[in-house]
Amino acid sequence: MIDKQKLTETVGKAIEGTDLFVVDIRVSPANEIVVEIDSPEGVDIDTCARITRAIEAEFDRDTEDYELEVGSAGLTAPMRVRGQFLKNIGNPVEILTRDGRKLHGTLTAVNDDATAFTVATEVKVKEPGAKRPVLKTEEQTLATADCKYVRYEIKF
Repeated sequence: MIDKQKLTETVGKAIEGTDLFVVDIRVSPANEIVVEIDSPEGVDIDTCARITRAIEAEFDRDTEDYELEVGSAGLTAPMRVRGQFLKNIGNPVEILTRDGRKLHGTLTAVNDDATAFTVATEVKVKEPGAKRPVLKTEEQTLATADCKYVRYEIKF
C-alpha cells in the first residue's frame, strides 16, 4: 500500500514556494490516490500535471501499481481547511448546521485553526411601532464542528 506520509511529503515539496495548499489526500486500500489542492488564485491543469509528475517520479508504478487523481477541490465542494475559508472571505456561502438549519450569508472571518468562522446574514426585524420589517445584517460566529458543510454559494 502507498505510504500516505511519504505521499503528503512529496505533495508538500511539489507545492513548496507557491500559494497552493492541500485540501485533502486520500489513499484507498486499493491504492486509489486522490489529491485535492487549492489556491487563492485557483488551480489550472498545468499545476495538476506538475504535481502528478512529482508523485509519479517518487512512486514507481512497477513496484506498486496505483491509480492517481490530482485536481482542485472544486467550486462547490465543502470547505475543509483554513485556506479555503480565507479564499472565500467576502463571498456568499451556504451553511448547513448539524441541527438542520440552512443559512445563507457572507463569510467575514475565520479563526487561526479554522475551528470557527463568522458569517454575516440578513434577518428581517420588525422595529417597535414600524409597519413593516426591515432587513438588518447580523454577524454570528459558528463552530466548524457544528456544521455539516460550509460551501461557496453560486447566485444567479
